[in-house]
Amino acid sequence: MKHRSPLERPEGVGQNSQYLLAMKKQPIRRPGRKQRRAAGARNAASNSFADAGNQATHSFPIIGLGASAGGLEALEQFLGHVPQKSGLGFVIVQHLDPTHKGMFVELLQRSTNMLVVQIKDRMKVEPNHVYVIPPNRDLSILRGVLHLLDPAAPRGLRLPIDFFFRSLAEDRHEQSVGVILSGMGSDGTLGLRAIKEKAGAVFVQTPASAKFDSMPRMAVEAGLADVVAPVEELPDKIIDYLRHVPLLAKPGHDMGERNQSALEKVMILLRTQSGHDFSQYKKSTISRRIERRMGLHQITKIADYVRYLRENSQESNLLFKELLIGVTSFFRDPAIWEELKNKVIPEFLASRPQGGVLRAWTAGCSTGEEAYSLAIVFREVLENIKPAVNFSLQIFATDLDKDAIDKARAGVYPPNIRADVSAERLRQFFVKTERGDYLVKKEIREMVIFAPQNLVMHPPFTRLDMVTCRNLLIYLDAELQKKLMPLFHYSLNPGGILLLGSAETVGTATDLFSPLAAKARIYRRLDTSRPNALVDFPSAFARTRPDAPQPLASPSGTIPISPSLQSLADQLLLQRYSPAAVLVTAEGDILYVSGKTGKYLEPAAGKANWNLFAMSREGLGSALSEAFHKAIRQKIVVVLKDVTVGTNGGTQIVDITVQPVTSPEALMGMVMVVFTDVAKPSETKSSSSSQRITIHDARLSAMAQELQQAHMDLHTTRDEMQISQEELKSTNEELQSMNEELQSTNEELTTSKEEMQSMNEELQTVNHELQAKVDELSRTSDDMKNLLNSTDIATLFLDDVLLVRRFTTQAASIIKLIPSDVGRPITDIVTDLDYPRLADDIRGVLKKKAFVEKQVATRDNRWFTVRIMPYRTQENRIDGVVITFADITVAKNLETALRKAQSNLRERFTNQTVALGKARKNLQTKAAKSSR
Repeated sequence: MKHRSPLERPEGVGQNSQYLLAMKKQPIRRPGRKQRRAAGARNAASNSFADAGNQATHSFPIIGLGASAGGLEALEQFLGHVPQKSGLGFVIVQHLDPTHKGMFVELLQRSTNMLVVQIKDRMKVEPNHVYVIPPNRDLSILRGVLHLLDPAAPRGLRLPIDFFFRSLAEDRHEQSVGVILSGMGSDGTLGLRAIKEKAGAVFVQTPASAKFDSMPRMAVEAGLADVVAPVEELPDKIIDYLRHVPLLAKPGHDMGERNQSALEKVMILLRTQSGHDFSQYKKSTISRRIERRMGLHQITKIADYVRYLRENSQESNLLFKELLIGVTSFFRDPAIWEELKNKVIPEFLASRPQGGVLRAWTAGCSTGEEAYSLAIVFREVLENIKPAVNFSLQIFATDLDKDAIDKARAGVYPPNIRADVSAERLRQFFVKTERGDYLVKKEIREMVIFAPQNLVMHPPFTRLDMVTCRNLLIYLDAELQKKLMPLFHYSLNPGGILLLGSAETVGTATDLFSPLAAKARIYRRLDTSRPNALVDFPSAFARTRPDAPQPLASPSGTIPISPSLQSLADQLLLQRYSPAAVLVTAEGDILYVSGKTGKYLEPAAGKANWNLFAMSREGLGSALSEAFHKAIRQKIVVVLKDVTVGTNGGTQIVDITVQPVTSPEALMGMVMVVFTDVAKPSETKSSSSSQRITIHDARLSAMAQELQQAHMDLHTTRDEMQISQEELKSTNEELQSMNEELQSTNEELTTSKEEMQSMNEELQTVNHELQAKVDELSRTSDDMKNLLNSTDIATLFLDDVLLVRRFTTQAASIIKLIPSDVGRPITDIVTDLDYPRLADDIRGVLKKKAFVEKQVATRDNRWFTVRIMPYRTQENRIDGVVITFADITVAKNLETALRKAQSNLRERFTNQTVALGKARKNLQTKAAKSSR
């Protein structure tokens, strides 16, 4: 049964992409209660991952989230899908307005059950917490502790996401995870490269689902994304990746025979698919990279990954890219480049004769940043040396990755190289494109020749003055490193310079190289008596003895054949009897020489000049120049017959053929000049008469006069041309001055544009925060309105000068209020209340800060309990009053009825008491009469 990864690439994704694409479009929604419950339901699954990870490593992965404009919504969706007990730490870095006190933390807290806090200096990252960068700060991390720094770059040029991602990669290595969400610009791309170098993982929001797709798109186009998915799917994919990363080679443990066998099979499959052998790379490096791929595909056993690799050729290409570790940057380790600029290169040039071409080789150049850095430093050294020296530098830059070489040849880099390249260098050596990228200037680009090369298999460059091989040896095993050191020694000229990475040394090859700057890993080539047999050339790395010569194969590839007699004879004839010829450019610069051309060309005195016209012997220059330019203009073959050329002590008659080259395509635009000797005519005795001699002398005199006139005309023409050249030179200088002014203005406008773009991103973030706050306030206002209406209590809000601020519907039936009365004094509004001291009581409450409560009647016989209370803000400041009117009409009517009933009862009681008193008196009277 075919094994397929849950994250397998869908059809239609480019073969050279280095990420897994999940482009399923989903509507963007804020996480609601159902989503939070779903996240909570995943807690149990994630707890096991967190506990296992903490017990095994006593650490936990830290997730760095980078976002810019539109990032609030994306972050809310992301955090809304993270389980409460995921066992992960989350650090959010955004472009924030340094002058604005935001509500970012409060807004994000609504989306997650994890604790969201704003970062303070030296705050330790804890699992299941979310940390938010404060405004106007850069953020770094050391041993899990966050450190805040003041920004070094001015506002508009800051790259806080790159800064933190680089720090995270150095601190967490393979446990670092970078996430790029919605945002403008290219911030984060360089930081993701650092994370990839340390075997961390990169997750990117699908550009189509991002509100601003620039940051996600840049990460995807750079080939750095491992997973691209909608933001709500990223948390689950991150957790699944971290849970399924196996450990092929735990520190201090044997890999095991079965895993070792599977690992070797992976190497065999890679060699079959790509043609490159990785068996001599460090096993730990290979294992970490394979673990990453297995984790992304959620494969736990390497044997299953071998089967998956065989069934998916695309995975072989992705793993090949993964193992190349194409991570570099301009002026990496700045102190080393300063050492080269200020000391090493000037001293090296001082030890060389004046003038000449120096040769350098940058092995493992990746996308070309290091090669261009070397070219820039060399140019700066030449500008600083006084008096100026006539040196030039030719750099050969090679790498195994052809895609990286293509990018290096283009010489176009994203805007965030500003983090590594100073503003002065950007202005001097780069050109800003319309897209905002930086293009290497022609003068620097022409110093570097890029070519794909396998350092392990292909022959090296020779006669070099400098070799740079930085951060490549650390990925190779010790045996291969020992073979490369003699190879570098063989490639360098005596006294040549070797530059290695900060974590690399020459090892045991101390007899081949001596340190120039040990801390900077800069070495000088030593003359050694070590025999050449010890130099193991790359072509022999993969075998122990030389192969026997193989016969040439026939075109069908089946029957070996030997070179024919005709082909050997043709070669002999071409070598011995072909005419002397040179292949030159359209400007006359000699590219190739065939045969013996010494009778026609000789080096000019002074500085070496390999130009056809400068090297032409006496009698050849003017005729050859005219024929050459005629052939170039008219695209025809021009033949000069019987041209007399001055040789050493004599002359030679020669025919010259000038032919523009039209094929093959590689030679189009060049010119072939062929020289053919002509035998001199035999001398015969002449018996000419004196008349013929006289005629001949007359002709010679006329020709001499014509020649003198031609020389005068030529002299006049030259003077006029010189005057024109001076005028053109003056005009050119003025144009150059204007161009420099325009370039300066353009740079200022570009800087202003970048600052405006940065401010726009910050304003977008603030706008999203404020919009979220407005939505929250609207909901709160609606809740408050419904609450007040449901209590059926009339409420009136006044400010500190008795102006109406707000009122409920019930209040309008007591005081004649309409919506347009908001902002009017309460004393100007008609009321049904029989309460003439209302304004005085309100002012008393504002003054004494104590509430007042009274029962007040209306003109229509209604009664209300009026309660006047101070209006207190969150800062405990009195900012007006709140007046509530509780309708007590029913209670008052009931009280009146009760009092009336009480009065009636009292009156009846009195009447009955009087009647009883009279009856008693009558009885007493009767009793008295009867007693008599």
